[in-house]
Amino acid sequence: MSIDQRTLGDGTAALTVSAEGLGCMGMSQSYGPGDDNESSATILAALDAGVTFLDTADVYGAGTNERLVGATIAGRRDEVVLATKFGNQLLDDGTRVVNGRPDYVQAACDASLGRLGVDTIDLYYQHRVDPSVPVEETWGALSELVIAGKVRYLGISEAAPDTIRRAHATYPVTALQSEWSLWSRDVEDDLVLATVRELGIGFVAYSPLGRGFLSGQITSIDDLAPDDFRRSSPRFQGENFAKNLELVERVRQIADGKGVTPSQLALAWVLAQGPDVVPIPGTKRRTYLAENIAALHIDLTAEELGRIDAAAPAGAALGDRYPAAMMQAVHR
Repeated sequence: MSIDQRTLGDGTAALTVSAEGLGCMGMSQSYGPGDDNESSATILAALDAGVTFLDTADVYGAGTNERLVGATIAGRRDEVVLATKFGNQLLDDGTRVVNGRPDYVQAACDASLGRLGVDTIDLYYQHRVDPSVPVEETWGALSELVIAGKVRYLGISEAAPDTIRRAHATYPVTALQSEWSLWSRDVEDDLVLATVRELGIGFVAYSPLGRGFLSGQITSIDDLAPDDFRRSSPRFQGENFAKNLELVERVRQIADGKGVTPSQLALAWVLAQGPDVVPIPGTKRRTYLAENIAALHIDLTAEELGRIDAAAPAGAALGDRYPAAMMQAVHR
């Protein structure tokens, strides 16, 4: 099966991908216990449906997510546009540090290639920007990976406008990955979106369902597993949680009137933001995958988009996107 395609980047940096991707992180961490068999079945179902843009990272599950994705696509590598990331280094004691040193870039890429079982990574992101290393040095090392044939295209994640410009001046950036959804609209106001559009860089929207909150399935903190990352997220706590439920209810009312689920409406909204935007909703279950794919066939009128904007305007969600320590690593 095939679905619409979109292009990230332009010129020599242009990469064609499925209009919706599949975020694989939750299969191995953050959102409660996983099931590798169901996760693999979900990845294969995505490929069968034409969702061929797969997103992982070396830090997800401390490497186990790359191994899972690699093993699953082993017989179908030529169908996949494979994206992974480096830069969040796990130390032996389990702590995480941001590392953008050139020697680490090379080592991290080789390690990812090994875990994925591939010769080339299609899109390689700098996951977080290391403030102690000039981005030009990191991107100089990344350009060497392209020349060596280990990587086809380069991306950057959660970077500030000036950093994006400096990286792009060193080697063309194909995609900027950042959180973007009806409850995370910062990129519309902080010049990130304007910058990538000025430079012809594609936008990959992660957590387009607001970490599942916009699905309407989470009505209490007790709906989350004890080890679920979201329990520590400011947006899922106390008064923030209650207030954010009101935002979800407004989205649900519009979705009900359209005859779609809240998740589908939220995804359709991201898809409607432009042909240079590709959401990568994450799921580890085939049922939710099918629901997400159906959003590709939802057209929103200008009047409906206006109602959605009014229901979930920029800044409407209460609380930071991440706990304080993790917020320090974004938009550097």
